Amino acid sequence: MLEEETDPWRIILLAFLVFLGVSLVLGNSLDTDRVVLLDLKSSLEESNKVNRGHYSEWNLSSSNPCDWKGITCNYNRVTGVNLSGSSISGTLFLNFSNLTELSHLDLSSNTLGGQIPADLSHCNNLVYLNLSHNILDSELSLTGLSNLQTLDLSKNRIRGGIQTSVPAICNSLVVLNISENNLTGSIEDVFDQCDKLRYLDLSMNDFSGNIWIWFGRLQKFIIYDNYLNGNIPASSFTANCSLEVLDLSGNNFSGQFPGEISNCQDLIILHLWGNKFKGPIPPEIGSIASLEALFLGNNSFSRDIPESLLDLKNLDFLDLSRNNFGGEIQGTLGKFTQVKYLVLHTNSYTGGLYSSGILNLSNVVRLDLSFNNFSGPLPSEVSRMPSLKYLTLAYNQFNGSIPLEYGDFPHLQALDLSFNELTGTIPLSLGKLSSLLWLMLANNQFVGKIPPEIGNCSSLLWLNLANNKLSGNLPAELSNIGQNPIATFESNQQSGRIIPGSGECLMMKRWIPADYPPFRFVYDILSRKTCWSVWDQLLKGVWLFPICAHGTLVRTNQISGYVQLSGNKLSGEIPSDIGKMHNFSMLHLGVNNFSGKFPQEIGELPLMVLNISVNRFSGEIPREIGEIKRLQNLDLSSNNFSGTFPASLNDLTWLSKFNVSYNPLIYGVIYVTGQLAKFEKESFLGDPLLVIGSIPHRPLHPSANHTRSGTKKAPKLIIFPVIFALVLTFLAFGILSFIHFSSVKSSLCYR
Repeated sequence: MLEEETDPWRIILLAFLVFLGVSLVLGNSLDTDRVVLLDLKSSLEESNKVNRGHYSEWNLSSSNPCDWKGITCNYNRVTGVNLSGSSISGTLFLNFSNLTELSHLDLSSNTLGGQIPADLSHCNNLVYLNLSHNILDSELSLTGLSNLQTLDLSKNRIRGGIQTSVPAICNSLVVLNISENNLTGSIEDVFDQCDKLRYLDLSMNDFSGNIWIWFGRLQKFIIYDNYLNGNIPASSFTANCSLEVLDLSGNNFSGQFPGEISNCQDLIILHLWGNKFKGPIPPEIGSIASLEALFLGNNSFSRDIPESLLDLKNLDFLDLSRNNFGGEIQGTLGKFTQVKYLVLHTNSYTGGLYSSGILNLSNVVRLDLSFNNFSGPLPSEVSRMPSLKYLTLAYNQFNGSIPLEYGDFPHLQALDLSFNELTGTIPLSLGKLSSLLWLMLANNQFVGKIPPEIGNCSSLLWLNLANNKLSGNLPAELSNIGQNPIATFESNQQSGRIIPGSGECLMMKRWIPADYPPFRFVYDILSRKTCWSVWDQLLKGVWLFPICAHGTLVRTNQISGYVQLSGNKLSGEIPSDIGKMHNFSMLHLGVNNFSGKFPQEIGELPLMVLNISVNRFSGEIPREIGEIKRLQNLDLSSNNFSGTFPASLNDLTWLSKFNVSYNPLIYGVIYVTGQLAKFEKESFLGDPLLVIGSIPHRPLHPSANHTRSGTKKAPKLIIFPVIFALVLTFLAFGILSFIHFSSVKSSLCYR
């Protein structure tokens, strides 16, 4: 009997049967997963008729869902679905819970809207859920997901409080990001039971009340741009504080900031910008050896800077902006030899450029002294700062000329001297700045010609010389700017992490021409957080918006620059070399004295904005402008254009602003059909020879009716189409009557 029970063949047979049974169960479960995924595919295709993601290829190359792109499996079961960035719109799929082994779900960077369905709360095995960068609009309710370790719902429209929902799911949470939503209420005791939580981002919501005091046990606590108030308790910084990033900026915290912050010896970034902190800067901060960035701006800290901060040997970024510091720059600042980014904008400094010693800081990469009360000549001593990449001295009262030494910075990428009282000519030496991306000299009193040497700035993409007294011709060499910025962008890509500061939004709102597309789009999305990312993208050459190649509507992902020369006294003809400026989407030459024919090569540029208003251009309007398919803003007003109005402009289907007023010598017809018919009469004022809102007919030549000083017989051109229309109406009525009479007669005959 014992031998029979231990018969090896029976054991093998039993094991085989068990294996076969398990295989059948697993096979059926994978088949079930496959059915659910095909149901998901059908749902997505129903909501997204075009621009479908890789899910549309499911089941075409293989019937095994584990082979499908975006799907991961484990032990022959579907455990992960990744459809991030798949152009998905509509609402969330309602049956994810039928994927019973699903542990990772990523639907980020789509346009999913509506509610978060209750079904999602039944996905009990989820450890990773990312629904960020969508437009979900509901309250936060994911009860049941007690195994979640990472939850990212950032950049949605989720509303309501979190007092109930978060404690119910935070047993295993390590990462929670619910930033950039519409969440409200208190956070004071919400995270008390979230023992494993290490990364918490609540920024850009509407939370109010006091802070959650146990944030010191986290590694990253980011809560900027909310409505929190009260003091920061010293008890938050216990002896075992593990914080690496603490961002409390953009709230209403007040009182003195506690020196117990020194207990956080792993702290890398301390961001207190934009609160109501007062009193002395805690000298204890100087003992945090790991600190790399210290943001104290936009508060009411005392003017004295503790000498202990000089012990922060790893400190790269020091921001003391908007603290209403007056008088001369503190001498302590000239001793921060380790600092790379020194941000002192929007104070009331009047001097100290020399006595403080900051002009001797050889490691400084970015120096921002804008929005102060500095006066006198520009300091030529900045040439002692060989590491400078970004020099911003705008909005002061500097006078005199630009020192020749400002052309001696081999790595300079941004020079902003706008809104001062500078005079003289633009120095030829600026042409040596081969890494320059931005040159901002607007709103000064510069005279003379634009130096042809500026054309040597091969990286220069953003040029603003507006509102000066510049004269002379536009040098043909200027068309060479921005031809090859790749080397500069690559150097920024290789430089590693760029620490964001408080001045990015301020600078970009000056540097980006917000009144014009496509730059208006960037301006609209600028929050403090997006400023950091946009700034980083710009410096690394990442495109922010698509532009179109010559003559097409095909979008390309190239970087886009602009040239702003309006409000000067520039004259002469525009060189035909302008057609080489293929990296520019905006050209503003308005309010100058340019003359002659406007070059037809303009049609070769990927422009979205062309403004040449208030000049003395003559000849015909180039029909090639009609080939700039994505042109959105076109202003040709107040010139001396003549000849036939080009019909090609009617094909500019993206045009949203148009002005051809006060060009009294142009003639032709603006038809009732087409893009130009959408514009009001204000777009055509002072153009008496243009027939507005007519049906197509042969244009009249105005030579017999036009005089040099006016339009003596112009009214006939307006009366003629009216009479012509009446004649056509009567003729059409007669033909219709004849047809009707003939049909009636025919029907009578057949009767």
